[in-house]
Amino acid sequence: MHYHQPVMLRECLEGLQLLPQALDPNGIYVDLTFGGGGHSKAILEQLGPGGRLFGFDQDKDAQEQAAQINDPRFSFVAANFRHLRRYLKLYGVRAVDGILADLGISSHQIDEPERGFSTRFDADLDMRMNRSSELTASEIVNTYPERELHRILGMYGEIKNAKSLAAALVARRIGGPIHTVNELKEVLNRFAPRGKEFKYQAQVFQALRIVVNDELTALEEMLQQAADVLKPGGRLVVMSYHSLEDRPVKHFMAKGKFSGEAEKDLYGNLQRPLEPVTRKPVEASADEITQNNRARSARLRIAEKL
Repeated sequence: MHYHQPVMLRECLEGLQLLPQALDPNGIYVDLTFGGGGHSKAILEQLGPGGRLFGFDQDKDAQEQAAQINDPRFSFVAANFRHLRRYLKLYGVRAVDGILADLGISSHQIDEPERGFSTRFDADLDMRMNRSSELTASEIVNTYPERELHRILGMYGEIKNAKSLAAALVARRIGGPIHTVNELKEVLNRFAPRGKEFKYQAQVFQALRIVVNDELTALEEMLQQAADVLKPGGRLVVMSYHSLEDRPVKHFMAKGKFSGEAEKDLYGNLQRPLEPVTRKPVEASADEITQNNRARSARLRIAEKL
């Protein structure tokens, strides 16, 4: 099983203060999106004998990859990162030195046709990151009311003609369910701007995937818990790939909340748990983008616990 090169590996390690030399080689670190284990293996290389690393992932394929790491300093948690605090508590861990999250879908998941994540392959409309969960993209497309489809496509896919598309999906399913990627694409291509069919499809797939996996709610829950479990001076490093992910990360790091203005104390000091380390997100180098196309849209944000 081949996993792609982890994005901005060095920048992530620098953000966690593990490079050029680990600030605390015997600290406790968390990789919230284990995937193929690329970031986790690099973190372990920087840790001393007293260091610990916890890797979280709800995908069974990631669990198989984690089983190949034979290192007493490493523990794998087969769970969504929204359960960060609960599982750390089970391991007797109250505070950690660094947390890394590489958001979105992994290249491996996209490249597995049967998962239904990609527009490139025909497959059942699945899109579950956790294959034991019940909700699939097919169920959304075939059973959700038109008004709800309109909301999902507009909000999470940022589709401009979301209302027309939602109506077309509802009309199409009267003749029989939309079960496969190609059946869905047949409908989408009637509404896609000419020459931008692939982008349009990707936006719709993004919207469905976000709802299937409850991604944005899980992200907000994770960010709040990460701020709680970090030690003072500990680092949170988050990499996102589209604005819907990046926006809550940016707001929470800067303001300690997801909307509205930051609260201040009586002396005018911002009331927030984290301090952004970088004003602007870190982006991949031109060389990395040439070698790994997935890095093109990556935005890396780093914050430190006050």
